[in-house]
Amino acid sequence: MDRRSKIVIVVFIVVMLGIIVTEIVRPKPINWRPSYTAVDKIPFGCYVLYNELPTIFPESTIETVQESVYDVLSERDTLQAANYIFINEYIDLDTQETHQLLDFVNQGNTVFIAATGFGWELMDTLNIDIGSDYSLQEGTATLDLTHDAFTDRTYELSRGVFNSHFTSVDSTNTTVLGHITYTRSTYLDDKPEETVTRPNFIKTNFGKGQFLLSATPQAYANYYMLKGNADYVTQTFSYVTDRELLYWDNYKKAGRVIIDSPMRFVLNQASLKWAYYLSILGILLFVLFKGKREQRIIPVVEPLKNSSVEFAKAVGSLYHQNKDYTDLIHKKINYFLADVRNHYHVDTAQMNERTIQLLAAKSGKDLDQTKKLIEYIIRLKNKSSHSEQESIELNKKITAFKQ
Repeated sequence: MDRRSKIVIVVFIVVMLGIIVTEIVRPKPINWRPSYTAVDKIPFGCYVLYNELPTIFPESTIETVQESVYDVLSERDTLQAANYIFINEYIDLDTQETHQLLDFVNQGNTVFIAATGFGWELMDTLNIDIGSDYSLQEGTATLDLTHDAFTDRTYELSRGVFNSHFTSVDSTNTTVLGHITYTRSTYLDDKPEETVTRPNFIKTNFGKGQFLLSATPQAYANYYMLKGNADYVTQTFSYVTDRELLYWDNYKKAGRVIIDSPMRFVLNQASLKWAYYLSILGILLFVLFKGKREQRIIPVVEPLKNSSVEFAKAVGSLYHQNKDYTDLIHKKINYFLADVRNHYHVDTAQMNERTIQLLAAKSGKDLDQTKKLIEYIIRLKNKSSHSEQESIELNKKITAFKQ
């Protein structure tokens, strides 16, 4: 590797390390996404409030709910008084959940919901309605409570959208407990700015119990709990009677982690989930141990090529070029007689009539053909020099005898 290539590689590595270090030390941007889960420490999570619940409700056992309202309330002990707290951007209750929640309150329990919507069926049953004012000027909203003990203080809302409030309530069963006050500004019209006060926190009686409904869930998030509005949360919860059991909803949350893969059903069933994990573990162990015990692949070794024919051709070509037919004929005769001794076990030391008859009998060849071959060999052995034609003729006779 030349010097220039080394410099380029070093510069590339330094740049990559710089990018990695920059990404590590760079401060993460604040996540303003509404979550309201008990574990999220982002501004609009509910980590602070959830950990303060034992202080706010010292007599209550906190039970974190990770399943639907229907599953929880259909299996609970109806003789045990309880409270149920929901906090989310929007609480979407289906028909079965709404009926279970209404029965729960009708039995004398309390449900606290802070959201910008509670599901059409619940709002229709309680005869309430929620509206939104998108002309709200951000940073101008404040909250207050109507109780005489809390009227001396307001709570500012500086971040987020706080444009939800109650536009209609059932006055026979509902009490307004708090308001949201904000400045309305319409940029498209020439109207002046207007300060508006709307109810945002109400109590609605239902059967033997009550619903406490807030249209400003942001007030219960980490950001405002740590920005001086913790008293507002405590004061709103003062309307909730401290009972033996408190359900904290951690299921109907915008920030709840949901498995949306095709394996969701398998992973949600305990038995199937463990079967799946054990199968994966078994496959990994099988691959690991089989890979160790498996014999390594034996490389293919090409067999040595039979070069006898090439060698014979090379030797023949050498004799032909030198025209040494006498030596070539002697070698051919010697090789032939050696073959006769090995295959037919015939003594070739003395070539006579008995040798001819014995070779013809053992080889199965014609006696006359065998006699002509042996006589030709004897004649060639007695000559001191030979021609090319004699070499060719000897080769033909030997070849014909071996066929």
